[in-house]
Amino acid sequence: MASRPQNIGIKAIEVYFPSQYVEQSELEKHDGASTGKYTIGLGQTKMAFCDDREDIYSFALTVVSNLLKKYEIDTNSIGRLEVGTETILDKSKSVKTVLMQLFGDNTSIEGVDTLNACYGGTNALFNTLNWIESSAWDGRDAIVVAGDIALYAKGNARPTGGAGAVALLVGPKAPIVAEPGLRGTYMQHAYDFYKPDLTSEYPYVDGHFSNKCYTKALDAAYRDYNKREAKVANGHSNGDAAKLSLD
Repeated sequence: MASRPQNIGIKAIEVYFPSQYVEQSELEKHDGASTGKYTIGLGQTKMAFCDDREDIYSFALTVVSNLLKKYEIDTNSIGRLEVGTETILDKSKSVKTVLMQLFGDNTSIEGVDTLNACYGGTNALFNTLNWIESSAWDGRDAIVVAGDIALYAKGNARPTGGAGAVALLVGPKAPIVAEPGLRGTYMQHAYDFYKPDLTSEYPYVDGHFSNKCYTKALDAAYRDYNKREAKVANGHSNGDAAKLSLD
């Protein structure tokens, strides 16, 4: 039996942002907001946006193509491709299937989209790590893509928008290692941020409630992480505890 892969994590990273952007200082003036509300209060200097020649498909195609070229990745060396996004152009066809154009005759690639708000990319990464740690892993690397085009209606939430994508090469012997068994999870039903109107790109946002949900989730996820950390330290995690490290 092949030995369990070691040091699974991120082996390479590529990012893409559209070239168009709005200066947040100019948006402050346009909105009649106080100077520094967006640039200091939100810590934002520029807000990227895309024109009618770009969409989530082109974002993903560009960032994955750049990753493959920059790191000279053999497309046959990829066995899983996961996408995390909340930006959709089709209610059935996944962004992952569009990306398959980049992999030539290599049709043996697992994975699909995770459609969710901010957690979608994280879940896509977790799915990929789980695959490499599982009996289904065939020895190949994986690629995880996270991308979105965040648009808001006129109002307080608009300066928090933006657009971009990131592609991660994931596999064993990585310089950025994800410790096995160490993650904290918190999930709850809430209507703080949602997009029920399929004819509109704008979300419904309750900012104050969303902040409460975020801090509550962060606190609970950290407590869950601490519990799992204690189990790993005591040798109660799945797999060979002797191979786990908290260093």
